[in-house]
Amino acid sequence: MSEVTPFSATVSATTRNGILVVTIDNPPVNATSADVRLGLSRALAHAEAEGTISGMVITGAGKTFIGGADIKEFGKPAIEPTLPDVIERIEALSKPVVAALNGAALGGGLELALACHYRIASPTAQLGLPEVKLGIVPGAGGTQRLPRLIGIPAAMELIASGRIARAGEALSLGIVDELAETDLIDVAIDAAQKLVGTPLRRTGELAITSADPAEIEKASSTLLAKARGQKAPAEAVRLIASSHRPLGEGLADERATFLTLRDSREAAALQHVFFAEREASKVAGLEGAEARSVNTIGICGLGLMGSGIAVAALGAGYTVIGLDQTPEAAEKGRERITDLLERNLASGRLDQAGFDTQTARLSATATDADLAPCDLVIEAVFDDLDVKIDLFRRLDKVIRQDAILATNTSYLNPDEIASATAYPERVLGLHFFSPAHVMRLLEVVRCRETAPDVLATGLSVAKRLKKLPVVTGVTEGFIGNRIFSAYRREAEFLLEDGALPHEIDAALEDYGFPMGLFAVYDMAGLEIAWARRKRQAAMRDLSKRYVEIADRLCEAGRLGQKSGRGWYAYPDGRKTVDPEVMAIIEAERAKKSVVARSFSKDEIRQRLLGAMATEGEALLAEGIAARASDIDLVMINGYGFPAHKGGPMFAKG
Repeated sequence: MSEVTPFSATVSATTRNGILVVTIDNPPVNATSADVRLGLSRALAHAEAEGTISGMVITGAGKTFIGGADIKEFGKPAIEPTLPDVIERIEALSKPVVAALNGAALGGGLELALACHYRIASPTAQLGLPEVKLGIVPGAGGTQRLPRLIGIPAAMELIASGRIARAGEALSLGIVDELAETDLIDVAIDAAQKLVGTPLRRTGELAITSADPAEIEKASSTLLAKARGQKAPAEAVRLIASSHRPLGEGLADERATFLTLRDSREAAALQHVFFAEREASKVAGLEGAEARSVNTIGICGLGLMGSGIAVAALGAGYTVIGLDQTPEAAEKGRERITDLLERNLASGRLDQAGFDTQTARLSATATDADLAPCDLVIEAVFDDLDVKIDLFRRLDKVIRQDAILATNTSYLNPDEIASATAYPERVLGLHFFSPAHVMRLLEVVRCRETAPDVLATGLSVAKRLKKLPVVTGVTEGFIGNRIFSAYRREAEFLLEDGALPHEIDAALEDYGFPMGLFAVYDMAGLEIAWARRKRQAAMRDLSKRYVEIADRLCEAGRLGQKSGRGWYAYPDGRKTVDPEVMAIIEAERAKKSVVARSFSKDEIRQRLLGAMATEGEALLAEGIAARASDIDLVMINGYGFPAHKGGPMFAKG
């Protein structure tokens, strides 16, 4: 082996058996920074010119090949050499270039690998072109080279969805040529040596396999429907569908499209969300606070929410002890959790060994004392203050003093719950969203007396659960439900003022929400919110506007899809506009002498978005939310706000 030759601060190489082994070392994700591009360009020039070098291997240091573009360069002028230039030089090199994918090859990293003449991946590598998630398309040949390797329909699905493929799938699709079960670099060097003197397989010169136009049309229609009006997936579909034209023409179109989208409002919104997720982890007051060790989690209440939390915890490697009121209820809860794990097994999200391991870490009991080993206990019992206080006082008697108590309440005041316990400093809120094993958002509630290391532990557990934690202060409904309440209230005002449920839903769905508000109500069921309104009736401020339309629907037995009628009717399970609902709305307007007027979709959206943003400003002013971007993350990840619009706070700007 030769000495290490540096080509830049982040790119170096050694020569082994005539093969230049180039390593990119730009932590944390080996992003394609200007220095990396310069180093690669110099390495390519050296390989081309040096007679003793017969081929080249490109790999990454650490656990990543190349994780994508350098986020520090976002929004700044391009620095030469550009990534497309480097990639074209790789493909055109007269000597074989082998990509040794030691880990994630994402975005520009995969585009660079596609230009190599052969690709070998470690079994743990992941490959993808997720640019659409940032509101752009691949800008360095991804939409043109990937179809040449795997065909138009498969390339369309991967790129327009932004999905990441594991190494095994990448091999079966033809993105990589080989998986290295032994030493990756040795295998790559051997492959490069075998390619010396042979005609090189340049991806850009490959003919695209013909596909059935109907198959392409079907894939295109499915992806565009899922995109719900986003520009980047639509442009990706267009570029891939036309990728049989000459490579140069396709690359020029792709680059021009990339640059146009890069400067769009949609890209700005998605990049705002990208950076917001990184900012959310920066929490004031936690400097120097160390998370406590958590290995065993207790979950009190094994209904739908508690079972979902249990599945998430088991998947993250925790031991779980479930508690319910009776041995029968505890056993039913254990069966419910096992059923969810069996669904994961059947779908392939979990293998048999994983299923066996997770079920072995699960137990259920009706005895409080069995929670003694727990490091963290999460309650998911009925949302009643007395019930929760009684539970936490019982837990005080059986769990260690340094164990943490978390409440999953949606609307109750966790400070009241904490103050009723022996050690209020160990109490925090962990507000999961249903289904808890699927939904990514987790509101982490900092109570008045929550200790810094307790909050740090909540954040640490959330991340291990693969959740997106957003810290909130104490207020009724926290960040999400408080804004949702303002949003719902404004929608009801719109109803009374003249809009109809299906008009409001259509305006929201056109904007990018997966479902309209009233369709969501029907799916969830109207009776829980009705019961809450009845409990709060005596405390309602009579000077504030209150719309009774939803109450009238519930009184008429219209409780949503489960009853076959709600805001809509569901004959044969299909949602239809119901004249009976229109009559109820008109009767309520008449009681208040409201003269109905029509609203455009833009007017509906402006009122609803305005209500969300106004409530968000109040949360910021009160110190409940630390940042406007935290509010955006909550509404996107918990309430279906379209990410490509950036959230209600971004959208108002």
